[in-house]
Amino acid sequence: MIIHYLIIFFISMVPLIELRGAIPYAVGFGLPLVPSYIICILGNMLPVPIIFLFARKVLEWGADKPVIGKFFTFCLEKGHKGGVKLQEKAGKGLFVALLLFVGIPVPGTGAWTGTLAASLLDMDFKSSVIAVLLGVVLAGVIMGLLSAGLFGAIGLAA
Repeated sequence: MIIHYLIIFFISMVPLIELRGAIPYAVGFGLPLVPSYIICILGNMLPVPIIFLFARKVLEWGADKPVIGKFFTFCLEKGHKGGVKLQEKAGKGLFVALLLFVGIPVPGTGAWTGTLAASLLDMDFKSSVIAVLLGVVLAGVIMGLLSAGLFGAIGLAA
């Protein structure tokens, strides 16, 4: 069982998959939901401070380099577009908008993108991390309910 917990921890840290893929994995393998939920949140949040503090600098540095330049530019543009959209919709409610951006589990709106967008928008560190954490908690609840319902409906849940 410990190997499955390690797997969901690491799946939660992977960009684009994050907790949204790790929770269905946990439910599908019959792991208890509450410990899995906590492990997934921890795994999803572990890269957040690193992303906030360093990703922008690394992406800007690598944007003009051969081989990696196109990918780094893509990441910068995606983060910038996400940030601009977020700021346009939010106005002064940027904290709540970031929370919902991360919390509604649709592709491309997880903790990685939300944190990069917050960094590109020059939000303060503490507010960004708290908004992303609350968004990850919300996404985890949504994915837990959807996964348990789906796997329960088709008879795969323990």
